[in-house]
Amino acid sequence: MNWKIIAAGKPALAFARLGIEEYLGRLGAITKVETHFVKTGSGLHERMLALSEGCHRILLDERGKQFTSRTFAAGIQKLENQSISRCALLVGASDGWDEPMRSRANLLWALGTLTLQHELALVVALEQIYRAHMILAGAPYHRD
Repeated sequence: MNWKIIAAGKPALAFARLGIEEYLGRLGAITKVETHFVKTGSGLHERMLALSEGCHRILLDERGKQFTSRTFAAGIQKLENQSISRCALLVGASDGWDEPMRSRANLLWALGTLTLQHELALVVALEQIYRAHMILAGAPYHRD
């Protein structure tokens, strides 16, 4: 699975930048990953949609579906089995998504019932994407 990570704004928090770099590096060693940090403000959603055109769109959203790590990995495997080879993870700004944007998603993904700062949410999501790939590869990273 190739990934396109599209996030609102450049990470400002030092710990988040380090976490994002860490998991992008890990992912980049096993699959193709593109990263786009999109300037916030007017037209943000339209720019994010344009960047994710042709991809299976996954939006981080508190109203979305929650997964265990294994079920998330199984979902990625299912997409690959359906010949879907490009996923875009979209992480919005602090205001979240409007309904028109949600309706353009293939999947709304909630990391949990807590509200997370969007840079922290990106770190968590990247770790879970990496974990899913490790599960699918049979690597000893994940423990049940």
